[in-house]
Amino acid sequence: MLRILGRASSINVRKVLWACAEFDIPFEREDWGAGFTATDTPEFLALNPNAMIPVIQDGDFTLWESNSIIRYLATRYGHASVYPTEAKARAGIDQWIDWQASDLNRSWSYTFMSLVRHSPAHQDPQALAAGRAEWSRYMQILDRQLAATGAYVAGDMFTLADIPIGLSVNRWFETPFEHPHLPAVRAYYERLSKRRAFCLHGRNGTP
Repeated sequence: MLRILGRASSINVRKVLWACAEFDIPFEREDWGAGFTATDTPEFLALNPNAMIPVIQDGDFTLWESNSIIRYLATRYGHASVYPTEAKARAGIDQWIDWQASDLNRSWSYTFMSLVRHSPAHQDPQALAAGRAEWSRYMQILDRQLAATGAYVAGDMFTLADIPIGLSVNRWFETPFEHPHLPAVRAYYERLSKRRAFCLHGRNGTP
């Protein structure tokens, strides 16, 4: 059985949990990370030298980095419609997974730390306004993409890209500030909410 190390409230752990629910993968999860077992112990560092969650163990195979994990799970346990083997189709999905990690993920950092985590180091009004504007800019990119596809991030069918993007959209709506009107993003959020796996691990009120 798959072993998942990481607290369920982590957005990156929730990617893995959502993938397991989509692909009907049985797993056991252990609480590691903030508020639980420390990740800077020799035991954990032997699994991930970065001391970060999630980590999975699939038999004698250990893997860290959430997007690498969901790609592995989709390849081993998933279906070709979600993560196809054909190079161009897979690349179109991978670009949005990587965009979430490299661009969208960075854009929300200051706003999230300020408004959700209430970090004293992230309370500068000008920096917060700039952070909100930057996050909104990337969400407008997503809105245009979703308007073009009319359904999901990479096309008219649900794919692996919708897991990290869907969790990012959940974070967007759950962070308390006045959001610009993005009708395609809102429709996408409601569309994802019809999926049992997203309701279990995505739209659960935890940004």
